[in-house]
Amino acid sequence: MTAEVLTLLRPERGGFFVDCTAGLGGHMRALLQAGADRLLGLDRDGEALAIARRELAPWADRIELVRADFRELAAVLEARGVREIDGALADLGVSSLQLASGRGFSFQHDEPLDMRMDRTATTTAADAVNNLSERELADVIYEYGEERHSRRVARRIVEARARKPLGTTAELAAIVRRAVPRGRSRIDPATRTFQALRIWVNRELDHLDRFLREVAERLKAGGRMVLVSFHSLEDRIVKQTLRALERSERVALRVLTRKPLRPQGAELAANPRARSAKLRAAERVG
Repeated sequence: MTAEVLTLLRPERGGFFVDCTAGLGGHMRALLQAGADRLLGLDRDGEALAIARRELAPWADRIELVRADFRELAAVLEARGVREIDGALADLGVSSLQLASGRGFSFQHDEPLDMRMDRTATTTAADAVNNLSERELADVIYEYGEERHSRRVARRIVEARARKPLGTTAELAAIVRRAVPRGRSRIDPATRTFQALRIWVNRELDHLDRFLREVAERLKAGGRMVLVSFHSLEDRIVKQTLRALERSERVALRVLTRKPLRPQGAELAANPRARSAKLRAAERVG
């Protein structure tokens, strides 16, 4: 949703912007080309940052890339003496690089059950399915995947691992498909369980509300924040936190998107993975 990001962040004004989830640098390049003076990019995936650094080489004197989780933004800015920013972007989804990285984010190919966005992290999806108790597994799958058959899925996983530890996406997907009735849905029955494990492994929802509050406090008057989420749990936190900030006496924030913006036809045709994206934005007022 690059066009929407540029319209809302207004980089043509110049100023200092932060891409809290830089990925391969696509949004950063667009912001620089549109007029942003300086950019700070954060990402916890070292492989993605290495590619972004090459892609953004023509603007090397105007950018800084830092390997850090987006929730570390306040500390990163503090270390650089930055008190205010003109805009911030956080694209909270899994990147195309990660989906194609062989880390088990997708069950379209048989890959190791990894799912770590940061390869230096110690806990993998294999650790979860092989070591969590049946009840813990059911809770993870229900809470983060909103899977109503979570107890049945957890029971089947525990039965399977008793025979042999689970190590690949194909093994796990086959177990989940046998446990979840297909019904009339076009969504693969394994989708919700894989989402749940990915969120749990990467702690994707932890302190998301705090991060949003910290961004709001760093924005200059007239500065804007844009958030792109890809599942209802994430979007719910973004929506509720922005609305709470709008009512807050500490930070004067104005929500710019009463309903989330969604990708339109041309983008969906070019990038079907964008179909679940929801974009919300807010502006710091005086």
